[in-house]
Amino acid sequence: MAQIVKRAYKYRFYPTPEQAGELARTFGCVRLVYNKALEERTRAYRLEGRRVSYVESSARLTEWKRSGKFDFLFEVSSVPLQQALRHLQAAFANFFAKRAKYPTFKSRKKSRASAEYTRSAFRWRDGELTLAKMDTPLAIVWSRPLPEGAQPSTVTVSRDSAGRWFVSLLVEEKLIPLPPAGRSVGVDAGITALAALSTGEKIDNPQHERADRRRLAKAQRALARKEKGSNNRAKARVKVARVYARIADRRRDHLHKVTTRLVLENQVIAVEDLTVRTMVRNRSLARAISDASWRELRSMLEYKARWYGRTVVAVDRWFPSSKLCSQCGALRKKMPLNVREWMCACGAVHDRDVNAARNVLAAGLAESRNACGAGVRPQRESSRTGDRL
Repeated sequence: MAQIVKRAYKYRFYPTPEQAGELARTFGCVRLVYNKALEERTRAYRLEGRRVSYVESSARLTEWKRSGKFDFLFEVSSVPLQQALRHLQAAFANFFAKRAKYPTFKSRKKSRASAEYTRSAFRWRDGELTLAKMDTPLAIVWSRPLPEGAQPSTVTVSRDSAGRWFVSLLVEEKLIPLPPAGRSVGVDAGITALAALSTGEKIDNPQHERADRRRLAKAQRALARKEKGSNNRAKARVKVARVYARIADRRRDHLHKVTTRLVLENQVIAVEDLTVRTMVRNRSLARAISDASWRELRSMLEYKARWYGRTVVAVDRWFPSSKLCSQCGALRKKMPLNVREWMCACGAVHDRDVNAARNVLAAGLAESRNACGAGVRPQRESSRTGDRL
């Protein structure tokens, strides 16, 4: 059955000097409004014990504009400013629901520069996008087409630390689930290989950060030599950001290709419920784990599976997939990380990662068949320290 989903299509664009100036002012005003509203909400919460609503914050924004101190707020579109207050409202809702930490102030240097426009603040006509307070449309590079007949409901403009400009268009799209696939696969995330599959295949890990490590180190050394606050330091910081952007772009592209292929080919995808936040505390492996980006890999699998009628099953993180023989079910007491192949007493010879993927698949299929939805934990380990990478 087809489903209507909201999808964001992100494109790079090249603003004129006038557009760049207008957007830079808008980013600054959005940051100012967000921080002032957060400051007042924090004061009311800590000193008076009360919560400030979005309506109150919106009224305060009107007062700031009329006070004479912030006349420059009239120079930019009011919609991004209101959207900033809505984002702050959502941040507090998540905090009070214990889904997130307390909201923090936006930094000019560290925070993402962005502004969100709703339908009343932009014009979409004949494939051209014109934002409020601008006379000419944005010069967008259409790297892929929008869905036929799509009408953006929200437009988000951003500039990354490397100085690149992006526009993200949120549109409604009808997605038709793929025909059922007769295959299922278990995925064991790793470092040497990005993923080992239960089919015996190993997907290479390009290690993009490692490949550009010398270039990154050179750019960082050049940055460290520049005087703080100087224009040369600002230029050097952009060069470092460009190296990081290149690494992130290549990594994301590879993950998209891998996850799309897995979703297209398999009906059920079983993965381990890894706690990446805890695992990166290992100083010896933190850099390699971050470069592999396991969390993003799983996130992509999950939302693509929802789009196309597939199922992703997360197996308990304590499930001893590496120590368990996928042939006879025997459990070994120890399995050091340097053991990449091993032989079971039943005579089966296992590749450590492929064997783990097969066990993850078996546990995932058992869990997906469980009518109650409870996790299957046939043999649970007491500790994960130093295991399963």
